[in-house]
Amino acid sequence: MTNKNNLAYLLLLLTTLFWSGNFIVGKAASTYDIPPFSLNFYRWFFAGLILLPFTIKELVKKKDYIFKNIGFFVVLGITSITIFNSIVYYSLYYTQVINGVLMISTIPVWIIFISSILNIEKTNIFQIIGVLLSLTGVIFIITKADIEIIKNLNFNKGDLTMVIAMFSWAIYSALLKKKTYEISQITLLEVVIITGLIFLFPIYFIEMNLGYLIKLEKPFFLTLTYVVLFPGLASFFFWIKGIAMIGANRAGAFLHLMPIFGAIMAMIIFDEKFMFYHFLGAAFIITGIILSNKKSLKK
Repeated sequence: MTNKNNLAYLLLLLTTLFWSGNFIVGKAASTYDIPPFSLNFYRWFFAGLILLPFTIKELVKKKDYIFKNIGFFVVLGITSITIFNSIVYYSLYYTQVINGVLMISTIPVWIIFISSILNIEKTNIFQIIGVLLSLTGVIFIITKADIEIIKNLNFNKGDLTMVIAMFSWAIYSALLKKKTYEISQITLLEVVIITGLIFLFPIYFIEMNLGYLIKLEKPFFLTLTYVVLFPGLASFFFWIKGIAMIGANRAGAFLHLMPIFGAIMAMIIFDEKFMFYHFLGAAFIITGIILSNKKSLKK
């Protein structure tokens, strides 16, 4: 049992490390002028291509089920592939990695909130307070705890768009929990990738026609290799395996390592500074996450 737990912990540790690295690579992509929507398009195009030989048989076999539920799968594809990943890369053109990973770390709280609104799961007073505290933490980060920024509405657009990404992934995750599926998780990922790519392609085409072209040089190939193989595919498989071994609740706790890994790498690689408003935001976010995971008071 100990060896099994240790393997699960290692897989989940690598999962969060790779996902944190996605922010670092996304920031690096901005320094090399790699267009964010094009990067996301090629990331998922090649990830889907790699998965196709392993999923094609089930895709054909379950085609009637897939088309019957195509509207639901389209929503999953748009919220995760089309919006979330694109907006993360776009946001990192304008904001710090530390800002991004701290804001994204609130997603488990927003999943609970959205699940409650959609009647997927019931909420309690602790979770409501947790949502409010996490929101306060995000506000501290967006405003840099500076009243002048609020008065002048001088917000960093990267921070504002990261909020869109944050809610998009929370909606995707909440909806993902709503159904039981007649297809395997790997085929579900392939369906989500395909539907997301359909709606991402026009955005990629528009970006390209606006003159934001990918330079087929070493920085692009290295970036693409990382985002396809590590956060795109390896993390997905490690995450599923980790959950299967120790359960979703225990595995979910590892997500809170992302802001730690992301902040440390950002400070080392990009010389970003952990400011006082980051500390304030993190304090409220952590408190909100802890409260949101508490059960309701016993009667």
